[in-house]
Amino acid sequence: MMFNSPIEQYTFEGHSFYLKRDDLLHPDFSGNKARKFYYFLQNDFPDIKKLVSYGSAQSNAMYSLSVLAKMKGWEFEYYVDHVSDYLKENPHGNYKAALDNGMNIIEHTGSIPHKHDKGVLCIEEGGRQREAEFGIKVLAEEIMSWQSQNGIEELNVFLPSGTGTTALFLQKHLPSSSVYTTPCVGDENYLKKQFSVLDEDENHHPKILSLEKKHHFGKLYRENYKIWLKLQQQTGVVFDLLYDPLGWRTLFVHPEVFSKPVLYIHQGGVLGNESMLPRYKRKYKDL
Repeated sequence: MMFNSPIEQYTFEGHSFYLKRDDLLHPDFSGNKARKFYYFLQNDFPDIKKLVSYGSAQSNAMYSLSVLAKMKGWEFEYYVDHVSDYLKENPHGNYKAALDNGMNIIEHTGSIPHKHDKGVLCIEEGGRQREAEFGIKVLAEEIMSWQSQNGIEELNVFLPSGTGTTALFLQKHLPSSSVYTTPCVGDENYLKKQFSVLDEDENHHPKILSLEKKHHFGKLYRENYKIWLKLQQQTGVVFDLLYDPLGWRTLFVHPEVFSKPVLYIHQGGVLGNESMLPRYKRKYKDL
């Protein structure tokens, strides 16, 4: 796997920024999930026969874990609250790709059965666990090395967050930079709780920026689609439709972040666009 993804410079809506292209790490194992699961990829687990996790039926983590299980020769069981009839009848996106890799998906509510059984490795939803630090530390080292080579003394790093795991461990290992993030799944309090579960030291916690209006995860917003289309037009880069539009909308209402050179982390996840883009196109035909 190619680590040390390139860093490119772009301008968007008049703002110059650097982009860490973690979407280019590997065709099947890209973005923040490649970083979070790097520990499991690099180490041997001779006693493990089955990988178990849980989350949504179009999760980026689900797909990456299906790749990991296939590479390691493990069974993969993935628990979801619900899979829509439409998705079952028309498999696409992360769901289809994970099924193609041999995932066994189980509709189930409540605690995950057998996760403490011998021979089972259970990975938290979205890769929210301490082992993620192993790969995210490598990401931080790449950023510091690039900074040094390019004579950039001060840097503001930005990335949108689900569980906040990547942002947290980046701030921990980038002590001379400010890491900014925005909550995409819950609110600011949710993100603070996630940080504290993994690391109680608030010096390692990134700065949280938010939009004034509450944002509902997975809901289709005209503003999100609009900024996503503009990003592609002005940079030529395809971003994720679920997290990145909210990230960029948040950045633009906090222009103080641009007072120093900004490095935006592209966390991959573009396979998920296969399911979201048709919905956006149907809803906002005029765009």
